[in-house]
Amino acid sequence: MKELFLLDPKITYLNFGSFGACPQPVFEAYQKLQLQLEKSPVQFIVHSGMELLKSSRLRLASYLGCAPDNLVLMTNPSYAINTIAKSIPLSKGDEVLSTNLEYGAMNRTWNYYCEKSGAKYKQSKINFPIESVASFLEDFWAGYNEKTKVVFISHITSSTGLIIPVKEICEEAKKRGLLTIIDGAHVPGQLPLNIAELDADVYVGACHKWMMAPKGASFLYVKKKEQHWVDPLLISWGFQSDTPSHSTFLDYHETAGTRDFSAFLAVPHSIDFMKKHDWVEKRLVCQEKTVAWAHKFQEFLGFQSIAPISKIFIGQMYSIPIETHDIAGLKSALYERFNIEVPVFMNEDQVFVRFSFQVFNSDKDLQKLFDAMKTLKEEGYFSIKC
Repeated sequence: MKELFLLDPKITYLNFGSFGACPQPVFEAYQKLQLQLEKSPVQFIVHSGMELLKSSRLRLASYLGCAPDNLVLMTNPSYAINTIAKSIPLSKGDEVLSTNLEYGAMNRTWNYYCEKSGAKYKQSKINFPIESVASFLEDFWAGYNEKTKVVFISHITSSTGLIIPVKEICEEAKKRGLLTIIDGAHVPGQLPLNIAELDADVYVGACHKWMMAPKGASFLYVKKKEQHWVDPLLISWGFQSDTPSHSTFLDYHETAGTRDFSAFLAVPHSIDFMKKHDWVEKRLVCQEKTVAWAHKFQEFLGFQSIAPISKIFIGQMYSIPIETHDIAGLKSALYERFNIEVPVFMNEDQVFVRFSFQVFNSDKDLQKLFDAMKTLKEEGYFSIKC
């Protein structure tokens, strides 16, 4: 299916997890929307575009399994989490409980706003290797105390690619009276998701990653009963609106000054693309391939996996733990010498090579990474901790 994407055919693309990639039919629909905007800016921004935005929100809500009035489209998950972190009513001494596996930009966001309020961003240490869901939950809740007010956690972590047991965490958090905020940037399009059933108070996700919408399409979900404290990150015409809608939440957050929101409007085209190409079945095959290749890499390199290699923890990404003093050099060698796009990065003191398996990838692509890593290991670019 790679012919349906605009990716450079000379590059073996194993990094769908970072920014996704937009299929050509979806990208063409996006460009048509941009052309409509430029042909008639006033009519599009004020009238027709707003109707399309409503339609897009309805389609996305149906896809995510949530009420459309609890959902607003935003440019990226970082914007959405900043909206929440800036608004959340924290007092001096309160604690936000998270893990040491979170995305770096989110750690910075929470540290920034917690410092301003006098609260504390507390990251439970998740011990590797993770033995089971139960052991993960034990490590996570070890950070809880009477000062904990909020839980913030990834549904799939960026650095490790691991699926986190957020359903169990939301259930326990509810018993303890805690607000739950889930960073689901990597989830829509990679895992089945029903936000209403998950029962998180706040859920943030990207449409431009595994849903394959154009860059600049993400969402913020907030339960109805929690919307009253969520302030807009940017004050515009939706505040004290001359023509208020039935929802202050939508008024506040859908209006953000003059902008090209065509990426939001292209989301239904992404959903249609996935439906047309039987994406549910295809992503299950990708997950099976990811698990199979994780086993092969483990057998060849002899590393200890950071979690059980199974569908409980693995979706369409897997992170290989390595040791190297030259992350940039290894990444450059993989790209420049072998034409492989794959991320190499550090989480705390552990370096990972994380590969993604999308529908256009094949066993040949992973074999190419396998052979490249074999060569680079022999050349001393990295080693494995036994």
